[in-house]
Amino acid sequence: MSFRLSQRDKDIIAFINQFRAVDRDSLVELFFKQLKSPINACNSVMVRLYRLELIERTQQYSPTVYLPVDAKIKKNSQKILHFLSILDTYKQMCTYSTPKQIIVEDKPTGRKGGIEPDLFCIFKGSPFWIEIQRNQYSEQKIQAKINLYEEFFFSDEWKALHWQPENRSAIFPSVILITPVRYAVSSDHIRIIQVACIHELMERYNSPNKQREEKTKAKTSSSGIKINLT
Repeated sequence: MSFRLSQRDKDIIAFINQFRAVDRDSLVELFFKQLKSPINACNSVMVRLYRLELIERTQQYSPTVYLPVDAKIKKNSQKILHFLSILDTYKQMCTYSTPKQIIVEDKPTGRKGGIEPDLFCIFKGSPFWIEIQRNQYSEQKIQAKINLYEEFFFSDEWKALHWQPENRSAIFPSVILITPVRYAVSSDHIRIIQVACIHELMERYNSPNKQREEKTKAKTSSSGIKINLT
């Protein structure tokens, strides 16, 4: 079959491959909102890409959710909701600034048993590892996650990650826990931020008092952490 893909077609396919599960309304928001009839335009494009077998879809959800053609996810899997939560976090970030260097389900240690954040990105100039907790866990389990981040911090392996800035000191990302529950977890070595959503994060760090506080902490920190959301 001979067919030609537009750049938007290619961008949509790449986006679905990157985020693993993308709902129709998110595609409308990200790729079609400037059009006169964005929903109709999106539906038309997605039907065409599906018939060309360039994407997969599941109608277990409404609106339809699209998946990569080689997705190893069952079409009724709860894992889809997990990926949609990651996508929602990304979209919230985009309302402030488009994140860069995005890695969904990052595995920076390259080995089993290491940290596996749901999302890595550089957002407003700072690197973040993001853990999205859709369910409530014990504080011991969350602290165990934090302990893994500390182990990675002391390994120094993170200094060689591909996104690290050139000709500057390496930066260990702040860890954002996106959770409706506040856990009594802590670390003396890495920055942990607990918020219910990215909007709360931005409200917190856009306050003038908080900006001054964070600048003071950054100057006195010896761990190489950078956070600057302004």
